[in-house]
Amino acid sequence: METNSIVSTTPSTQPPLESDHIHHNHHNQDPQPNSSLLISVPIIVSIALVLLFGLLLFVTLRRFKYLRSKDCTDEASGIILTSTIVSFNNKRNSNASQFDLSNASPDVRSCMHRSNSGRARFPGGQVFTYRELEIATDGFNRCNVLGNGGFGVVYKGVHSDGTVSAIKVLNREGKQGEREFRAEVDLLSRLRSSYLVELLGYCADQQHRILVFEFMPNGSLQHHLHPTLSNRSRVLDWTTRLRIALDCARALEFLHERTSPVVIHRDFKCNNILLDHKCRAKVSDFGMAKIGSDKINGQVLTRVLGTSGYVAPEYASTGKLTTKSDVYSYGVVLLELLTGRSPVDSTRPPGEQSLVSWALPRLTNREKVMEMVDPALQGQYSKKDLVQIAAIAAMCVQSEADYRPLMTDVVQSLIPLVKNPSPTCSISPSKSQHLSITMPVS
Repeated sequence: METNSIVSTTPSTQPPLESDHIHHNHHNQDPQPNSSLLISVPIIVSIALVLLFGLLLFVTLRRFKYLRSKDCTDEASGIILTSTIVSFNNKRNSNASQFDLSNASPDVRSCMHRSNSGRARFPGGQVFTYRELEIATDGFNRCNVLGNGGFGVVYKGVHSDGTVSAIKVLNREGKQGEREFRAEVDLLSRLRSSYLVELLGYCADQQHRILVFEFMPNGSLQHHLHPTLSNRSRVLDWTTRLRIALDCARALEFLHERTSPVVIHRDFKCNNILLDHKCRAKVSDFGMAKIGSDKINGQVLTRVLGTSGYVAPEYASTGKLTTKSDVYSYGVVLLELLTGRSPVDSTRPPGEQSLVSWALPRLTNREKVMEMVDPALQGQYSKKDLVQIAAIAAMCVQSEADYRPLMTDVVQSLIPLVKNPSPTCSISPSKSQHLSITMPVS
């Protein structure tokens, strides 16, 4: 009985043990690969995303660094506004390349680089520290003041290498000083002409905004034509006045007709015409200059700025600025050279206070022109040349902008007067009932 019971129980209990063992093994082995996958996949994805982000960041930084270094390299190599010769009918050369300055607003610190001497430089000049300019002007001593106006103060400076310069400390009240600073640095670092005052460098040290120009020893045309009791200058003879008129005409011709896009000075006047040691003229002060339209007779709509007596009537009334606005201002300067009078003089009798209003009706009458001449010239001038200058001035200050000449025409009319004292031009009325210059046929 015992043997049978043992035999009968052994086969009945053994299979369950084996079955339990097998079931236990499946239960322990299957979950292990599933949990590994659940843990490893997110880790791999996370690492891939981090690497991808790092790669994108690296590429972006490299691209930014390349573009910035390229900009600075372009600036350092002295990019100059492309100039094109323009025909007398004001048509642009279709093959001329252009340099777009319509949105120019330079970061004065972004493109500094080091020269071989270790001094920071920018295209066309160098970057000065405030301390260097303070030393050059003897602590901005009042004895070194060359001029004082709404823009700030100009000092004479002598640098450590012996260079003499005019140091213009801009007024930082309001935003106008900052705008003028950026405009002058931007334009004059690109424009290259012997008829424009050269920008030697600048200082943007902390809150200071200072421009450093070449020194013009004979000061401004204003000081010579309209001297004060405290500032008596020698009288400019007729030949010198003609040469100054030609130099200024060439400066505006360069800005209007040999530069693309055009540059409108917007504040052309005697005070912004400076004379070197030979009394050759150069135009200065581009703080209010505007980039003009490349379209023929293209207009720029802007707020009216300028000096009373020099502002063209259409610009004053509408705010529409063109190169012909500068031509009007040039005509006023010609009248000053001719008469010695100021554009606006409230001390004169009614009817004579505005130079243009007083002079324009007289400019077509030979006898009246002779009566208008600056008494300081004491008759030392060519009467025929005088009549020709009066005709050019009359055209430039026409109330209708379309009647004013191109500066190229003015230059071509003045060249014979400067080179040859004998008259080579004549005055003749045109079909449009306004004065014009008749050039001789060679």
